[in-house]
Amino acid sequence: MAMALRNMLRSASRRLQVRNYADAPKEGDLALTFAAGNKVFYDKQVVKQIDVPSFSGSFGILPKHVPTLAVLRPGVVTVVENDGKQNKIFVSSGTITVNDDSSVQVLAEEAHPLENLDRSAAQEALSKAQSELSSAANDKAKAEAAIAVEVAEEIVKAAATA
Repeated sequence: MAMALRNMLRSASRRLQVRNYADAPKEGDLALTFAAGNKVFYDKQVVKQIDVPSFSGSFGILPKHVPTLAVLRPGVVTVVENDGKQNKIFVSSGTITVNDDSSVQVLAEEAHPLENLDRSAAQEALSKAQSELSSAANDKAKAEAAIAVEVAEEIVKAAATA
């Protein structure tokens, strides 16, 4: 009798020790984690759609998207939230991972909401980067300046649409 009771208590305690995730997205939901070095924008938040700029082309992500790994290019990530609101965030570079469970991770080197971009400061940064590119003395300096020009051009475009 005591052995049977002990086994029953062990079984019950094992069931109680099972860990579950709080508020896990339902199957088929698009769960977005979007973070940069300066801020976490979304943390496993369920959204309708994500549009991203990548070096293989811009693309939209919906629930049940094919698993994908891509490199972000400078540009605007658009997140369509469940209420239809669009949140536009400029990213300088980074990666995108789309998993088979419809979870998405956007990890950016740097990211800023479009409303925080200053068009005149972006134009100044572009001019400076272009002058650095034209005066670059070696291949490394040219490559770094070319990247700075590309990012600054995209910031100017994004700031114009904000």
